Amino acid sequence: MIDAIADYWNHRIHDLEMTDHPVGTKPFFDDLDDYRFDKLHYLPRLVDFSAFRGQRLIEVGCGIGTDLVRFAKGGARVTGVDLAQTAIELARKNFELNGVSAEELRVANGEALPYPDASFDVVYGHGVIQYTANAEQLIRECHRVLKPGGTGIFMVYNRVSWLNAMSQLTNVGLEHADAPVLKKYSIPEFRALLKPFATTEIIPERFPVKSRLHKGWKGIAFNTMFVGTFNALPKAFVRQFGWHLMAFCKK
Repeated sequence: MIDAIADYWNHRIHDLEMTDHPVGTKPFFDDLDDYRFDKLHYLPRLVDFSAFRGQRLIEVGCGIGTDLVRFAKGGARVTGVDLAQTAIELARKNFELNGVSAEELRVANGEALPYPDASFDVVYGHGVIQYTANAEQLIRECHRVLKPGGTGIFMVYNRVSWLNAMSQLTNVGLEHADAPVLKKYSIPEFRALLKPFATTEIIPERFPVKSRLHKGWKGIAFNTMFVGTFNALPKAFVRQFGWHLMAFCKK
């Protein structure tokens, strides 16, 4: 299964359709950064990328390094691992073009991290747990390489969410629904997964924003009617239905 997951992601770049620039160029990385933080405008609000200056931070499933570059610009001593060789090669290029450095960017399995116990101050995994073969093992490894008192920051997809329900109602598939593994979690299931940590706070996020991805009448209806209607609902009512579940953990 790990080989199948690696093969899948070696042949795909997340959000590639959102840029017309050649893969690996500075405008390519800029476009994907812009799209990511437009779609996930909540992320810099919850995660202060400049708050880890001087700390050793590892991102498990770093992809092309979009978030990891921000941590590096904020002064963190960063390491990135990913199953996909394609992703690591692009992450190295991303770091080079942005004028920042990493302690290490390498192909590695998050379920068997090649680092000693208590190696890092921070472990970050945004959008990797749901695609891995053994999520429990990945969390155990993240916990193992984290120093006592260290911080774990993770995100999974919320099974009890507005986007999951809309996908089923409209028959519009979710991104990477064809991946070898795609598991969504309820809040209690996610909390149970994170039980190795001493404390865990889970924050539902990722509420509707206008989509650049979907076209046609479904895209128009989503952007003109659904987004405004949903965001006009009382926040206390819709809060639990965010598509992303962000977890902030302490070892």
